[in-house]
Parts: sequence; C-alpha cells; structure tokens
Amino acid sequence: MTDTPDARTDAPLPHAAARGIRRRTDARGTTDTEPTDAELEAFEAAQRAPKPRLPRWMLVVASILVIVVVGLVAFSVGRLSTLADPTPTQNSAEAGFSRDMQLHHDQGVELAFLIRDRSTSDDIRTLAYDIAFTQANQSGQMLGWLQSWGLPAAASEPSMTWMTRPTLEGASHAHGGTSTDAAAHEPGAPMPGLATPAQIQQLTDATGTDAEKIFLTLMIAHHKGAIEMADAVLERSTNTAVTKFARGVVNSQESEIGLMEDLLAKRGGA
Repeated sequence: MTDTPDARTDAPLPHAAARGIRRRTDARGTTDTEPTDAELEAFEAAQRAPKPRLPRWMLVVASILVIVVVGLVAFSVGRLSTLADPTPTQNSAEAGFSRDMQLHHDQGVELAFLIRDRSTSDDIRTLAYDIAFTQANQSGQMLGWLQSWGLPAAASEPSMTWMTRPTLEGASHAHGGTSTDAAAHEPGAPMPGLATPAQIQQLTDATGTDAEKIFLTLMIAHHKGAIEMADAVLERSTNTAVTKFARGVVNSQESEIGLMEDLLAKRGGA
C-alpha cells in the first residue's frame, strides 16, 4: 500500500484560539499546532498593545462603595452581637463609648483617605486602606449596637461625659490611663487623639513625604487616643460585645502604632 500524499486541512484549535494558532490535520490523522508567520505577528502585536485602565475617579468611587458595603454589613453584625446582654441605657458607658468612638473612627477613615491621595508609597497606601476598612467596619458595628439597644445615635449630654463617671471599682478615669479624680476629664472636651481642623488642613495641603510624616504623626496620636477610650470602657462595662470589641481595639491599634513609628522613623520623623 502506498502512502497517501499529505492533504492538510486547517481547523481552529480551541485551547489555542486565543493565541491565533490553528490545528493542521493531514490525511493520516497527524496534527500539529505550528502557527504561520502572520499568526505569530498578530499575536505579538496583541501582546504589545496597551491594556485598558480604569479612570482614577472610578477606582476612588469603587473604594468608597466597598467601604460603605462593609459598614452596612458590620451594622447588621453589630445589631446581632449584643442580644445576650442587658440593654444599656441612654447615658451608660456603653452608649457613650459607642457614640464617641464612632466619631473617632470616622475621622480615622477621613485621614486614611487623605493620605491615600497624597502618597505613592505602597506601605503607606496599604496602611491607609487597612485603617479605612477596619474603622469603617467598626463604626458600622457600633451604630448597630445603638440601634439594637433602642438608643439614638446622638447623645443627650456632651461627648466624653461617660469617661467622667466612676469605674466598676468606684474610681474615675483620667487622661494617661490612670483612675483618679473625675475632674481629670471634662464633659465636652475634645476626644483624646482627635486631630484638630488645623491639623487636617495641614495634611490636606501637603504632598509626598511631608504628607506621610504628618499622617503618621496624627494617626499615632489618634490610635493612642482610641486605646485610652477603649481602656476607659473596659473599666466601666461588663457587656460581652463591648468589652470584646474594646480589647480588640487595644490589641490591634497598639500593633499599628509600632508599625507607624517604624515608618515615621524611616522618613526622618520623631
């Protein structure tokens, strides 16, 4: 029997179609995937073509939407997490802490967004995203607590008043983490670690390394203030959800303070 001359037929190769390669089958059933010169040139040109990128404003909007969704989920979780404990009252330490820490966290999210738009450093931007997502989540959680307790989001007394009241052991909290005289905290006084409008404007006006140093300085103080507030509610509450949350704030923010101090030192900050 004589061999039949090659009679190649071209057919698309499914797994290679994206590369512009075709399968060739001869009369004996043998196949190969050798591309033509034209196919190779077309494939190489496609690889060299610039890939489409989303506009910056779309990335910003997407980030904000994700944080909003995270906050809404955390709100629902917060409502469910306090059902096993006695309901706190309007002027309780739990309610005061939830309201004041929400405001404190909301500023943390604001500072994180400000530095994200003023820095190109991967470590700073990663830290900013982590702070924004974490604190937006926790803010939603605390709003969920107030809703589940049937309490309004707004207080009927000045901020920080709850920190002037006696602890479970009968003492009162003072700045610096000691329990002494109630007068050490004044109702309506600024929350510990909260950045002033002038400091926020300074960060807004800065760029690059200068902005990073301002952000890290403000956020270290901000975290220390949050720890002070968390310690204060731990001295005044036995609520399971609130005390677990407060211990988490202390542990996570102490860790981030160490990280931020290292980042600040690398940039020549104190």
